[in-house]
Amino acid sequence: MKLPDALRKAQSLGLDLVEVAPNAEPPVCRIVDFGKFRYQLAKQDKEKKQSSSKLKEVKFRVNIDPHDYHTKIRRSEEFLDKGNKVKVQLQFRGREMAHQELGMLLMQRVKADLDTMAAVEMEPKLMGKSINMTLSPLPANKRKRKFEPHTDEELEALENHVEEDDED
Repeated sequence: MKLPDALRKAQSLGLDLVEVAPNAEPPVCRIVDFGKFRYQLAKQDKEKKQSSSKLKEVKFRVNIDPHDYHTKIRRSEEFLDKGNKVKVQLQFRGREMAHQELGMLLMQRVKADLDTMAAVEMEPKLMGKSINMTLSPLPANKRKRKFEPHTDEELEALENHVEEDDED
């Protein structure tokens, strides 16, 4: 549609002609109420800022079961996918402090598993009886999940499997 025609149509509707994508070929315009359009843009910006400031915490233990490990990694990926920072904490209890190298190996494994979703903000560091590491999400276009969330079919199959074990 030609510019004069679009302006005429917008005026007849009592609305404004707003250029939405100036770099597109041809440029994209929309007929909207300009005040409402600016309000919606401000609202979207506010939502983006709120989601990036949250810090979620995931706690691990040195002798974690592989299934529990994958569950926690999957949850961490979900947090990062939503734009939240993740604090990974590995707690030692009792004699586990004698094997701090195992804790560092686990933290390196977590770091490697989440490298497609996050950048390390604070390297793994021993603080008292725990090792802490902070991860911040990568930009949305660079994130790639390694551990996909369970689909509905997988969840149903798991539930059926549990029911069959209960009958035995």
